Parts: sequence; C-alpha cells; structure tokens
Amino acid sequence: MSKKIFLFFFIAFLATSCQEKEEKKHPHTPVVIKNDEKPIVKQKTDIKKLKQKAEEALLYNRQNKFNTDFCILIDMSMHSGTNRFFIWDFRENKIAKEYLVGHGCGANSWSSDESAAKAEFSNEDGSHLSSLGKYKIGARGYSNWGIHVKYLMHGLEETNSNALKRVIVFHSWDKMSDEEVFPKGSPEGWGCPTVSNNAMKIIDLKLKNSAKPVLMWIYS
Repeated sequence: MSKKIFLFFFIAFLATSCQEKEEKKHPHTPVVIKNDEKPIVKQKTDIKKLKQKAEEALLYNRQNKFNTDFCILIDMSMHSGTNRFFIWDFRENKIAKEYLVGHGCGANSWSSDESAAKAEFSNEDGSHLSSLGKYKIGARGYSNWGIHVKYLMHGLEETNSNALKRVIVFHSWDKMSDEEVFPKGSPEGWGCPTVSNNAMKIIDLKLKNSAKPVLMWIYS
C-alpha cells in the first residue's frame, strides 16, 4: 500500500512541475481590445429610406416629364464596398438592380479607397469630389474608360450645378468590381459615379431604350 501511495504522489509532483515549466514558457497574455479600434460593421440597405426617396423621385418625374418606369438612386451614406447604386422600378415599387458605385477621391490618391466608409462632397471645379443632388442623365457619348460609353449629367440643384463644367459624367471603370468588396472600399475617381463594366452594359441598355429623360439622384 505504501508503494502505491508513494507512486501516486510522485506522479502528481511530476505533473505539477511540468505544468509550471509550460506556463513559464507560454505565459497567458490577456487580450486587450482598444476602444479606438472598433470593427467596421457592414451596413444593410435602408429600404425605408430608399422607398421614401423613390416616392419623392416619382413625384418629381411626373412633374418634370421624366421617365416614370424607373430611376437611379445612389445612397452615398453607405460604405463604398457595398451595393449603393440602385435601379428603382416604379411599377413594382422595388429594387430592380443594385451595384457598387465609386465616388470622388478629393485630396486622396486617385484610384485609392482611403475614404471608403465616408465620402465628402463638393460642387467646386477641381475638388475631385462627387456632388449630391438630382441629375438629368443626358446625351450618350464615347468614353476613354470602361466599355467606352458615357452619359452626360445635368445637375438640377445648387449642390451639383457645375456638373457639366466639371466634366462629371456617368461611366464604367475597369477597376470597379461586379461584387461587393466590403470591408475594402471601391476605388475613387475624380467625382464621376462609376460602375463596373458589366453593370454598365445592363444600365446602358435601359438608358438607350428610355423615351424620356432618366433621373439619377445622389444623396447621403
């Protein structure tokens, strides 16, 4: 019996000793989460806000003889790595298509995504920033970018009245993705709303087939 007791205590001693050595080699370091390092949470599309904008857009289109089948709504309050470009179907009262869309880089480097979470806006020439407000999508023309198609944008409000002067046009860009890239942002240009090439092929058909002017509303 005494040998068994001795053996039991000896094994227990060895186990305790090994555990102490292991803890010295790999001490338990507490995980510290800094308050200023909050994770970026993917923002869901605010359908209520979108429907409200669509209702206002439909009223505007009726009053100004714009297309009442669909319009384009761009919610710049959303992260640029998420779909925030919406083709709104007035007849079905819902989103028909949604895509990524780029905004202006401002003081950031061209084609970077430094302000992915929050865009800035300006109507000033040379600001390289996007402008908020309602636009009438104008004439179709040749673009040096993407699928080589562009549409002129006529600013209809004080916040975007310099769109033509600033050469702000709607076009596609090879750098734009077909899929959401969150938490990464979309590349930033010089203020034009830019979509992917595949998105533009679909949008271009809708715009070409529209007998009336189409409204694009960029808001935040």
